[in-house]
Amino acid sequence: MTAVNDRTARQNVIVLVLAQALLGSQMPMIFTIGGLAGQSLASNACFATLPISLIVIGSMLTANPLSAVMQRWGRRVGFWIGATGGTLGGLVGAYALYLGSFPLFLLGSLLTGVYMSAHGFYRFAATDTASEAFRPKAISYVMAGGLASAIIGPQLVKATSDAFVIPFLGTYVAVISVNVIGALLFLFLKIPKPPPVSDTKDKGRSRWQLLTTPRIAVAVICATVSYALMNLVMTSTPLAVVGCGYTQNNAADIVTGHVLAMFAPSFFTGHLIARFGVERIVGAGLFILCAAGIVGLAGVELENFFIALILLGIGWNFGFIGATAMLANAHSPAERGRMQGMNDFIVFGGVTVASLASGGLMNCSGGSPVEGWTAVNLAMVPLLLAAGAALVWLIVRESKTASA
Repeated sequence: MTAVNDRTARQNVIVLVLAQALLGSQMPMIFTIGGLAGQSLASNACFATLPISLIVIGSMLTANPLSAVMQRWGRRVGFWIGATGGTLGGLVGAYALYLGSFPLFLLGSLLTGVYMSAHGFYRFAATDTASEAFRPKAISYVMAGGLASAIIGPQLVKATSDAFVIPFLGTYVAVISVNVIGALLFLFLKIPKPPPVSDTKDKGRSRWQLLTTPRIAVAVICATVSYALMNLVMTSTPLAVVGCGYTQNNAADIVTGHVLAMFAPSFFTGHLIARFGVERIVGAGLFILCAAGIVGLAGVELENFFIALILLGIGWNFGFIGATAMLANAHSPAERGRMQGMNDFIVFGGVTVASLASGGLMNCSGGSPVEGWTAVNLAMVPLLLAAGAALVWLIVRESKTASA
């Protein structure tokens, strides 16, 4: 039975890898130019990264509804809703650039958040038909599809950002095409709809019971911190790079290196989790995120940006995939809809705060881009300490339980 399930799981992983590669390419595209486009439209530079913040807010607000849709009607419907949101976001964003309207541009960003929310469920969908042994690898393989998106997205930015007289308009036209074509992939997804909760004998734990389960709580904390810190630094990077005298192409190349680093380790992260345990991999992720901040504080040469963003990507990969694997094995199928939606609501809530803080720290916390970049990297410290403390607490607690 396990072999049959894993055969189906591998077929689904292929579809999800392709979706991650194609549909996922719009995220590095938008994160590369979102802040720069916002800076060109906003009346106050402090609001430059607000479009990216609206994307994350849209993702946070739709995480629970999308999870409920997938619980009732299946993954395919939820992923199509996400692609529709991405298409509408691209349309509204392109029209806003044409009109020069910052409020309309923010609306387009909010709609793009629907796609970002659906995108977050690709990793969970990879586990739906997988055996327990294959789940960490399935998550890793799907995340590895981001390698292609790391190349496709920034290269599309280079090819399209100046395609029209209006800067960045061509990129948003490309985003529309990516969503329309990518939505067709889900025709080949074979994940059965979960049984209605009312038809199951065990409806599972309540949301509060789930959140107060130590292993789930720590998984959510580590996922939130890993993703929030990655977003905090990545969102401000194009502004810092251009502000320090480098070009938009330099910023695109740095984002490419960062996104490659986010997903390249995915080919072996699952194997590392199986060999060393999920707690050690999450801990390694938090340590590497700390190293990224140290390199960022060391200077604003191009090599500093490249190394810091590469370390940031690797740290995110270990921390976020590890936390996802920890969570996936800590709840039952009946609890899937409420737990996964609640997890992503909390994660993207943290990312929302980080993205909102990013623009303010970068543009309004000092008199120069260098001072702003320093403030961004220093802001990582308290969150890393909190996540590290939570992980150590869980390890000690479970070790005492095992000994008893």
